[in-house]
Amino acid sequence: MDTSMITSVSTTPTSTSSTPGTTASNTISQDSFLQLLVAQLKNQDPTSASSQDPSQMIQQLTAFSNLQDFLDIYYQGAQVLQTEEDFKDLAMAYFRRLAADGGVHAEMFFDPQTHTDRGLPFKVAIDGLLAGMEEAERELGVTSKLILCYLRHLDEDAAFATLKAAEPWLGRIAGVGLDSSEVGHPPSKFAKVFAASRAAGLKLVAHAGEEGPPEYVWEALDLLKVDRIDHGNRSLEDDRLTARLVAEGMTLTVCPLSNLKLCVVDDLKAHPLKRMLDLGLKATVNSDDPAYFGGYLLDNYLRTAEAVGLTRDELVTLAKNSFSGSFLGDADKAARIAQIDAYVMAN
Repeated sequence: MDTSMITSVSTTPTSTSSTPGTTASNTISQDSFLQLLVAQLKNQDPTSASSQDPSQMIQQLTAFSNLQDFLDIYYQGAQVLQTEEDFKDLAMAYFRRLAADGGVHAEMFFDPQTHTDRGLPFKVAIDGLLAGMEEAERELGVTSKLILCYLRHLDEDAAFATLKAAEPWLGRIAGVGLDSSEVGHPPSKFAKVFAASRAAGLKLVAHAGEEGPPEYVWEALDLLKVDRIDHGNRSLEDDRLTARLVAEGMTLTVCPLSNLKLCVVDDLKAHPLKRMLDLGLKATVNSDDPAYFGGYLLDNYLRTAEAVGLTRDELVTLAKNSFSGSFLGDADKAARIAQIDAYVMAN
């Protein structure tokens, strides 16, 4: 989840997982990483000229029909990240794009198991990302927090091992999350490690109700005791669950273009974001993994606003929700929301 100031329209950035975007020694934009993957899959030097049309191959690679299709490519693409500098470059490529979209704060997911399971030390990924976060605040004025995610297709013992590996950095990690393949991997599978994470002083979030049923959202609330729900679209299938989310003011980090790309919705015009707001749900706009899903933060705002007919007041509400639902301190939240109010009054 990322929060942002509104510009001519309101904006908010994505929960960006560790989306591959750099080679071992060269900084590239996140949008270019797929060309590296094409080269990798063809067993070529990424700097060499391709003998096939890379744009056509990229279209084929990103023609996802569901979440698992994306994850299969995502895990292959992650292999281009090898050094701390790679992870720093990746983070800065994202932060520069976020700043250009008007974003001022990001709460980013990263999946350490994606990298440790291929032999990379935990330290490489987290130290690189933290260095990028520090540079972004210093050079761009963009603040950020880091959320460590457990991969739900792995077992809870693996999640506990990841939490143990993270201990030296817990003071710099804001929370833990749950991502990867949702269907068949309910939140209840991770109840113990989430309790341990809470005891360690971490905030808790979980992907639930993206492809999984409303029952997964119930489990995230009652068994994991999360502070925030990622996605949550299918909550709308359960009136009692929807009413509870409204009553508790539970923040939903909604990712419209991701939902479209992964066929959670068939048409952006059918996206439930406007209905969520009408029902009183505390929805926010995020970009998920933008290099794969065809749109960064501002793209998600603009395209979704046009598709479902969001009003100016609804855009303002979404921007405010992104701050009030963040893990910023109360004073920082109030200051950011006051800046939104000042902008709206002046424009």
